Amino acid sequence: MTDPQQPSDPADRDSSSEPTAPITGLPDGARSVGGSWTPPSGQPPIPPNAIGPTAPRPKSVAAQNPAQNPAQSPAQGPVQPSQLHPQPVRQLPQQYAAPWAQRPQADQGAYGPAGQPNWGPQPTLPLHLGTASRRRSTVPGWLWPAVATLALFVGLAGGALGGAIQDSLAGSDEPGTGIESTGAQTDAPLPAANGSVAAVAEKLLPSTVQIVAEYQGESDGATGSGFVLDRSGHIVTNNHVVASAAEDDGSVEIVDQEGNHFTAEILGRSAVYDLAVLQVEGAKQLPPAALGSSTALNIGDPVVAFGAPLGLTSTVTAGIISARDRPVTTGDSADDASYINAVQTDAAINPGNSGGPLVDLQGRVIGVNSAIATTGGYGEAGNIGVGFAIPIEQVKVTVDQILKTGQARYPVIGAKVQTGGKTDEGAEISEVLPDSPAEEAGLKRGDVVTRIGEDRVTDGIALIVKIRTHQPGDRVDFTVERDGEQRQVSLTLDGEVG
Repeated sequence: MTDPQQPSDPADRDSSSEPTAPITGLPDGARSVGGSWTPPSGQPPIPPNAIGPTAPRPKSVAAQNPAQNPAQSPAQGPVQPSQLHPQPVRQLPQQYAAPWAQRPQADQGAYGPAGQPNWGPQPTLPLHLGTASRRRSTVPGWLWPAVATLALFVGLAGGALGGAIQDSLAGSDEPGTGIESTGAQTDAPLPAANGSVAAVAEKLLPSTVQIVAEYQGESDGATGSGFVLDRSGHIVTNNHVVASAAEDDGSVEIVDQEGNHFTAEILGRSAVYDLAVLQVEGAKQLPPAALGSSTALNIGDPVVAFGAPLGLTSTVTAGIISARDRPVTTGDSADDASYINAVQTDAAINPGNSGGPLVDLQGRVIGVNSAIATTGGYGEAGNIGVGFAIPIEQVKVTVDQILKTGQARYPVIGAKVQTGGKTDEGAEISEVLPDSPAEEAGLKRGDVVTRIGEDRVTDGIALIVKIRTHQPGDRVDFTVERDGEQRQVSLTLDGEVG
């Protein structure tokens, strides 16, 4: 199979004719599967206030009693595949994609008209009560308990209102709210000492869904998996699960563990990172999965994969972390290629697991199942113990961008690199684009990048993957070989939407 070239900038992909490297670290001819699949069908009133200045004459002024109006405040079972027609693609294909968000103007403290003076006898106090004169209190005795009670009521009401506002924000699906504001969970549902896969399955199955999407005109042509992100109705899955439906404005729905079907809207997606976020009103009642960390795990640590392989909903498989930071590229062509700094696992992953969660034994999602490797034969499209998941760290970044803006951004340097063949000597730059970070940093055609920071770069795919673990605007150091000499180059990554 001839591998297509993958430029680091999508805008230059079409013009490139350089070969694209196969999945790094896999046997020659390794591929993912393809084919077709048919899934299962007050403010309180102001009291009168006596105003009575004493006059130096035997008459008194009656109190003016201003009055203020109170403020007006406004089941489905397993299905058998009809046929398999795997294609030489590098990702779990769409057709098997995983069946884996005043007050009214203050009352004018309008005082009524001033009271008219009422001249009458000047009251006097008997001297035996004291030499100092005593004025009667102008505030009624009943007012203070009333004010205290009202203050308590307002405090309680304010607290309740504040809590309601917070809950509303946590469940908001309005644009501009990121992953931290939508109710995503991070607390592990199981203790660190848990060693039971059954306990993990009990916690995660209610949070795992099957996805059925239109594919090439068929309403149920693509099936995949996903998981509940938060209590705002957001579902995470792979882009390739819903890409065809997105392009054709086709239907997408999810199926929960109980067999309930809900209509889904594609909120945003990233072909570069092979991730998509769905908005599903009915999913607000489903328990969100807890998000963990792939970097906290070691090679050999146990993991559990969830999804609907071959349309078999609520399937659980177990294995270990086989490798981390595995550079993997997926996609049929340069236009839909994704580069994954993958978590590799031997947990059984098959067509239909795409988009489903990979979980540690504390019940936290550490990756999104996205691709598998095969031995290359058209009839050998199933699991051979080499599956790949997008690390949850990248998932968090991309999903957060989609929730905030409806789209995702990825970093670029503004240069093309050779991706065909495997030399283990570095990534050779084949073209530097004008007015790009690469040009400004002094990179030239023929330069070989051997390191990014402290991380070794073995080939073009490894370079792209390492760059995409950063964010636009990050300052990155490159070690470059030119004419047999090493030099250090520092540049600020640019960004593009994709």
